[in-house]
Amino acid sequence: MLLNTKKGNISYWLFLIPSLVAVITVILIPLLYGIYTSFTNSDGFNMDFIGLENYRQLFSDSQFIESMWFTLKFAVVAVIGVNVIGLGFAVLVTQKIGRVTTFFRTLLFTPNLIGGLILGFIWQFIFNRAFVGIAEITNIDFFNGWLSDPSTAYWGMVIVFLWQMSGYIMLIYIAFLSKIPTELIEAAQLDGASALQTFTHIKMPLLAPAFTVSLFLTLANAFKVYDLNLALTSGGPFRSSEMVAMNIYNTAFLQYKQGYAQAKGVVFLVVIVLISIAQVYFTRQREVDLS
Repeated sequence: MLLNTKKGNISYWLFLIPSLVAVITVILIPLLYGIYTSFTNSDGFNMDFIGLENYRQLFSDSQFIESMWFTLKFAVVAVIGVNVIGLGFAVLVTQKIGRVTTFFRTLLFTPNLIGGLILGFIWQFIFNRAFVGIAEITNIDFFNGWLSDPSTAYWGMVIVFLWQMSGYIMLIYIAFLSKIPTELIEAAQLDGASALQTFTHIKMPLLAPAFTVSLFLTLANAFKVYDLNLALTSGGPFRSSEMVAMNIYNTAFLQYKQGYAQAKGVVFLVVIVLISIAQVYFTRQREVDLS
């Protein structure tokens, strides 16, 4: 019995060690090195320790603060929009209307399979060519200059993100909706509950775990957007649509301020971790309250 236990422990560590090595090599060591670099004036070639100077400079950097504010606004709208649309899609394609639901599931999920840069260039063509063509035909000014105006550039990025992510989040809601016992739905219908009442009082409470997962995923994806930002606006006009990921990249690789960029990255990481922990905590509490 003891021999079997030892063999089991050896097998456990043999499977675990490669994953631990990968995590330490790819995540932990770069993270610790990045934190150290944030206390230096590294330009990618030379490095001198300067203490908290980067962090003092960071909080007076108006462009970084503006990009952080822009990213927060984008994340709030994107997270709400993706989950509302994704849930709506999930409810729609789980209706018993034959094989057509499989077609719609595939169709709605397809945008998520397109790379962010390609997706961005596709929509850049739509905003810059198709919308302008519509404006010329209809004389409606609404379709002109979507990516050249700060307010419409923001909504353009939101639209593309919603289009890309909603189908992916739809699959998560479909998975949880399919697990809801049909007996509960049938009992509610027999009691005279309408479709809206059934959804609100039966399905919504049982979808609480799905909200936890979906909100976490959409938050993570909304905060780290770079490729769409690059392809659609490149941060323009006049850096008004520059998100934090692009701001950090430009600081590191265009201005060659690696240490300063790392300080921005550390602060950004702390903000994301705090927001994510708060989101998971409150949604988990909601699960407990509904259980």
